[in-house]
Amino acid sequence: MSAINLFTAEEQQRIIQAIRSAELETSGEIRVHLELHCPTPDVLDRAVQVFHHLGMEKTAQRNGVLFYLATEDHKFAVIGDAGIDRVVPKDFWETTKNIMRENFRQSRFTDGFCLGIERAGQQLRQYFPRLANDSNELSDEISH
Repeated sequence: MSAINLFTAEEQQRIIQAIRSAELETSGEIRVHLELHCPTPDVLDRAVQVFHHLGMEKTAQRNGVLFYLATEDHKFAVIGDAGIDRVVPKDFWETTKNIMRENFRQSRFTDGFCLGIERAGQQLRQYFPRLANDSNELSDEISH
């Protein structure tokens, strides 16, 4: 069993399309990572480990955003790299998680991810508009 099995192929494509849409107007990068279990006591610690494992700190403007979910443990985190953390409102990540959490509580995981990704994309567009020479620095696929 894999955490990706929480989502149908169609739902996975909706999440990937949300990432692609959010990245259309920004140089920022968004990733989604799923695991069955969070191997650390603190979900934020695990999200940071995954962030580095995926090489997200290597983006040119340090503007990557990771959405992490441990499906069996019911734990999730949303973290941004140093570049975006400096510019978004102080409560941005927490309010984004609250929107997602409300959907997750109703078993609407795909909707929760899509809304969180859309919200992150809005902030990325505002602070990191797409550059003329922009390239997709990180995969849009869901990692697991």
